[in-house]
Amino acid sequence: MALGALAQPAGEPWMDLQVNEINRLPVHTSFFAFNIEGDALFRQLAQSGRYLSLDGDWKFHWVANLDERPTDFYRTDLDDSGWATMPVPGMWELNGYGDPVYVNIGFPWRDNWKNDPPRVPVQDNHVGTYRRHITLPADWKGKQVIAHFGSVTSNISLWVNGQFAGYAEDSKTAAEFDITPYLKEGDNLLAFQVMRWCDGTYSEDQDFWRLSGVARSSFLYCRDKNYHIDDLRVTATLTDDMRDGILMVNPTITGKGTLNYHLLDARGNEVAMTPVGENRWTVSGAQQWTAETPYLYILVATMVPADKKAKGETIVQRIGFRRVEIKNGQLLVNGKAIYIKGANRHEMDPDGGYVVSRERMIADIKEMKRMNINAVRTCHYSDDPQWYDLCDEYGLYVIAEANQEGHGFHYDPNTAPTYKPMFAKPILERNQHNVSVQFNHPSIIIWSLGNETCDGPNFTAARDWIRSVDPSRPIHWERAQGGENTDLMCPMYASPEWCERYASKPESTKPLILCEYNHTMGNSGGGLMEYWDVVRRLPKFQGGFVWDFVDQGLRVKTADGKEYFSYGGDYNTHDPSDNNFNCNGLVSPDRVWNPHAYETAYYYQNVWAEDVNVRQGDIAVRNEFFFRDLSNVKMRWQLLVDGESVLNGEELNLNVLPQGRQMLHLPIANTLAALDPNTEVMLNVDFMLKDKEPLMEAGQHIAYAQLPIREIVSHAANPPHDNAKFNVKQTKHGPLTITGEGVEIAFDGKTGFMTKYVVNGISLLGEGGALRPNFWRAVTDNDMGAWLQQKLKVWRNPVMNLTSFGVDKKASNKSQVTVVARYDMPEVHATLTLTYEIHKGGVMCVTQGISFSDSYQELPEMLRFGMVMEMPYTMDISHFYGRGPIENYADRRYSQRLGIYHQTADEQFYPYIRPQETGTKGDIRWWNQTDGQGIGIKVTADKPFYASALHYSINTLDEGDEKHQRHPSGLVKSTHTVLTLDGEQCGVGGIDSWGARPLEQYRLPARDRTCSFTITPVNH
Repeated sequence: MALGALAQPAGEPWMDLQVNEINRLPVHTSFFAFNIEGDALFRQLAQSGRYLSLDGDWKFHWVANLDERPTDFYRTDLDDSGWATMPVPGMWELNGYGDPVYVNIGFPWRDNWKNDPPRVPVQDNHVGTYRRHITLPADWKGKQVIAHFGSVTSNISLWVNGQFAGYAEDSKTAAEFDITPYLKEGDNLLAFQVMRWCDGTYSEDQDFWRLSGVARSSFLYCRDKNYHIDDLRVTATLTDDMRDGILMVNPTITGKGTLNYHLLDARGNEVAMTPVGENRWTVSGAQQWTAETPYLYILVATMVPADKKAKGETIVQRIGFRRVEIKNGQLLVNGKAIYIKGANRHEMDPDGGYVVSRERMIADIKEMKRMNINAVRTCHYSDDPQWYDLCDEYGLYVIAEANQEGHGFHYDPNTAPTYKPMFAKPILERNQHNVSVQFNHPSIIIWSLGNETCDGPNFTAARDWIRSVDPSRPIHWERAQGGENTDLMCPMYASPEWCERYASKPESTKPLILCEYNHTMGNSGGGLMEYWDVVRRLPKFQGGFVWDFVDQGLRVKTADGKEYFSYGGDYNTHDPSDNNFNCNGLVSPDRVWNPHAYETAYYYQNVWAEDVNVRQGDIAVRNEFFFRDLSNVKMRWQLLVDGESVLNGEELNLNVLPQGRQMLHLPIANTLAALDPNTEVMLNVDFMLKDKEPLMEAGQHIAYAQLPIREIVSHAANPPHDNAKFNVKQTKHGPLTITGEGVEIAFDGKTGFMTKYVVNGISLLGEGGALRPNFWRAVTDNDMGAWLQQKLKVWRNPVMNLTSFGVDKKASNKSQVTVVARYDMPEVHATLTLTYEIHKGGVMCVTQGISFSDSYQELPEMLRFGMVMEMPYTMDISHFYGRGPIENYADRRYSQRLGIYHQTADEQFYPYIRPQETGTKGDIRWWNQTDGQGIGIKVTADKPFYASALHYSINTLDEGDEKHQRHPSGLVKSTHTVLTLDGEQCGVGGIDSWGARPLEQYRLPARDRTCSFTITPVNH
């Protein structure tokens, strides 16, 4: 092969916004060209004779600062025997070189260096240098050889056999270089250098880990240098009546030759063969692609060179016929105004960082299917091309976003450099790359111009270019705020109220799809019902994308081997950090569902059971799918009486068309008529698949419901009214003790709190434990985002001055002793009263009441109103009737059905990446807290309450006044089982995590409140 030379760059392209590539081949649609006689239909890339992998270990040299980098790294006579190795793909920071950095807003040098585009810092600008020797296959002689690097952050300078071969930025689009002139027979040296930061970093200010290195597979491939297909753009749409497919192919070729096209169905049967020279044809009765019915055809494009001695090549593309348009203020797919039940997804793996395997991608889609997610926004860059292939195959709608974000410059056109001409070229190029590579994917229904960058003429140019090359898809651009540069109204974190106002206005002409909403950071996800009530009621509001799919924690271990997930700020104090703000996923880094994921899955479900006249057994099944019936779905039902199943049945034939409704009559009326009228009755309905589907198993649940037939509000146990002989002893400032008939109860004379509770020789309080009022929870990320740890801190440990305490002789009688403690709470201008009615056998009715002074109206809200009981550590088994089994709160509860559940204290603790409130269950009817022998207590109340039992105190889980670098692995367990009993608890919120409060109906304003519990000792 001939040796040639390419002029080295005169300047520094990594600090020149107008030079973002040198010798880079034009980007093209994602394909691999096989030999005609090869295995194209099977798409076995690794087995192709045209392919040579570059993945694996490379010689590697790393420096901390840009000016320390080796400048002769490409020399063929350089001795690199002392160098280390680095895997390709592989991120430096996860292989021992430098630290991961996480910032949300601001560039990765924030606070350490001033923004000065196109210049980037020299200090801390790490540089990695790679070298590897390869030998080309003998039959590649005379071929054009191209180097393909799947994703390199932040840039790549490539040298071959000592010769400069090319340069590229845009870390999320593959860089390809024609290296033919620099190759020789036998051994060849490939060397490249990567900088942590370059001028392209100003366009890559995304809210995620900032890592460096090669993130995707790299390889060499060869082709005939005179005859080949350079690009192949395919548009597969539908006729106006949606009956037939229209296929249009736009090729770019080198050399003279003929292009033949064969269209095969999903089984490989030929559907059509086009005459030579035709690039458009109609497919009668084409099967449609949707996320619900992802039918793919196979297009085989073959180039036969005019020179019969030359070998041709074949490209295989899977295509789907579908049509996307906006009409009457709605987004339509194949003529239907679909719902977007979406999530944003960063490419992130807890072990590989940016290196995400195909297996991990499939696993993510599997969890999305389980969660009823039908749409993904690729936040905020172009993903690995395999991701779009898998979305095509398994069925997900995609907003394909360009790798453009300049959040650190903010949005003021007077000050943001991204508004100015200097950024015109990179903004346009990055959008061109995104569209040009992903063009052929049916899963992509919308292009996105990028994220969180100042809108202006640079984005208008990108919009115009996209419309010129692809008028078949709408354009998304959040920063246009509904203006000319976007076809959608696509705000971030708009409230349900705002969404309702917009969707109700006749003048709203663009569909409303929230590009980010329901910020699921920590214990979050509240208020989802309010969003989806509006979606299902107002046609212009079509859904949105939860932020986001996966917590971005990286897997690490403590010195003693405990595993945990790191977040921003865990690695050093020098780099800037936004701490755990990158942990806001529906699933944890290892893809375990976070508790709020269940609520998302519930409101995203596609099959619903509705009460028509359920007391007579009449219900309706509503199919919310747009393109598939329920022929592969069966329904099971259960009649629950006080949480126990008494009758069940199954319906195998659900003949419900898309968007249809079917009436069903269940044979439950006779059973209901025979029931005790004082029982609580619920109907549980479950929908599951009859036969397996891609990534979904036979019998897998896809939807469920609980329809109340008769609700019983009060489940309070009646205390015994038998005569009880109690001895009462109280000394001045000393404890108050009550003893008699196997019962010994003591109250602290200074606090008025119960500190001893012994029944039949068994202590129901742990050593040093008490039963005391509680108004605080371990603050959540949303709480802290709204500064509630400061604004409401008076409720953390409020001053409670005991003003009176003792036995209320008027309320006491032969069957009970009544103890009353009253407190002045000066900080909140309130009076608190605790009343304990002690009955035979140690049964205790506890009432907590608070009243506020009328003269103080502006008092801080509470986070909860209830009590804490510190029980023995071994009494850690909860058996309860309420909503479960997953933790739930006032504004995040309907995914959890009323039932009877068993859990240990350790099972109730969920290890949020940053510790916070966890474990609470709502709508509790009764709660048993016992040890393994069934010894403990049963709690009931006159109305549904909240409860949890953990091996952690609230103080241990609480963050305090400011956030710290804390992880579950560092928590110290309590010596108690900490039982919380709440009459009410504030919702967790979910609109955003930087100021939004829970919706008003889920807050606890400072007003007079009362809650009561009956505690009954149990011994079995």
